[in-house]
Amino acid sequence: MELIQHTPDLSAYLAADEAIDHDHPVVRETAARLAEGVADSYAYARAAYEFVRDTIPHSQDAGDLRVTWRASDVLRLRTGVCHAKAHALAALLRAEDIPTALCYQRLTHDEEIGGHVVHGLVAVRFNGAWHRQDPRGNKPGVDAQFSLAGERLAFPVDPQANEVDYPVLYAEPHPVVLSALRAAPDRPWLWKALPTAL
Repeated sequence: MELIQHTPDLSAYLAADEAIDHDHPVVRETAARLAEGVADSYAYARAAYEFVRDTIPHSQDAGDLRVTWRASDVLRLRTGVCHAKAHALAALLRAEDIPTALCYQRLTHDEEIGGHVVHGLVAVRFNGAWHRQDPRGNKPGVDAQFSLAGERLAFPVDPQANEVDYPVLYAEPHPVVLSALRAAPDRPWLWKALPTAL
């Protein structure tokens, strides 16, 4: 699949915004801590990815009812759904001048809700190309890894089940996703409000 920049200007994928607030002290301090002792940008990107994937539980997996969406809150409260964790990883990467995009998949929703749901991940730019990464967090049956040599995502799509890899790379969170996150009083409400397609 060819990934397509929504915004031609690469600098947009380094910008701070309300959700990817990499100018926030919590994001800056976390980035500085992760950058200590790493050899290069690639090693930092891997460290940031593994930090978000492994130390911030996916709120559904953890049974956490709180909804976060701003990167600094995800890092401070140590919880978030896939979209929130993608915002946190994007902020940490952009804090160290690594162009990072938000991207999405349409996946089958959990058994409780049924239907489909939009899943959030990121793409990082190295060596002139974009590489998708999924920091949602591993669990039995999910083994996502940081990789520039072939995707190691949490969920490969199943076209037979009407699942979709969306090729567009966004500099900011998709408005319908961000709107659902911001409106949600808790995760069970969010689970029913997340978009089913983009």
